[in-house]
Amino acid sequence: MLKLTEPKKVLCIHDLSGVGRCSLAVILPVLSVMGVQPVALPTVVLSTHTGGFGTPARLDGCDYGMAALEHYRELGLEFDCIYTGYLGGEAQTAIAEKAFDLWPAAKKVVDPVMGDNGKAYSTVTPEFIDRMRTLCQRADLILPNVTEAGLLLRKETLPENFDEAGAQALADELTTLAPDAIVTGVAMGKYIGCAGAGRDRFVIKKLHIERSFPGTGDLYGAVLIGSLIQGNVMSAAADNAAEFVSLAIQKTPADQDTRFGVWFEPLLPRLCPLREF
Repeated sequence: MLKLTEPKKVLCIHDLSGVGRCSLAVILPVLSVMGVQPVALPTVVLSTHTGGFGTPARLDGCDYGMAALEHYRELGLEFDCIYTGYLGGEAQTAIAEKAFDLWPAAKKVVDPVMGDNGKAYSTVTPEFIDRMRTLCQRADLILPNVTEAGLLLRKETLPENFDEAGAQALADELTTLAPDAIVTGVAMGKYIGCAGAGRDRFVIKKLHIERSFPGTGDLYGAVLIGSLIQGNVMSAAADNAAEFVSLAIQKTPADQDTRFGVWFEPLLPRLCPLREF
């Protein structure tokens, strides 16, 4: 009989939005079905995500986050990976910094959520960008989109479209901050994709579908991390993630209100590893 082993644990430091498929609402089921045990640490609880539903009800999780980390330390928990996403200000950045201090051996993945479509979010200050840049310098892998790459690299403008060489060059430049980097949401003509640099250099392109949904970056990051933990090299994990996001967009009905995110749930069995019980 096959002996089951304890799944690897990922500490997920992200927001939790009640309505809208994004952040922890996406990350938890994806990692779970991929055979990973996610441990949720909400940085902020929102009634909806912030993309088109008006001003959400908000519960700040800063004090909770610090207390939760101390509890996990007292329990002697160990994490194989720490995955950070939306941090609602400099005070919440301290949650991620403390987690990095408490579990130095964990693989550290930072999604530096600060903006999109060429603009920083309204709540993002120069001081927060500096703090996020410092956090990225402590990471093993960073996952900025093109807008966030520009903010991290202090580039005021970036092209709206890239060729493969330009996408690769941007990813290469990000390795001045972290050993491995993947820049996501890269427009390349009729394609959209990602480029990676570090120990594994690659450009991945998928046919661009003219619909934009919240939460696709979180979906990408979760599949990527699950694939890495399953033993894939970074380029293969990135291709798995890009393919899953592309398929989820394709399978979401054309008349769907995009604010509610992509219909990824029916596709989750595709991520389940083959195992004997």
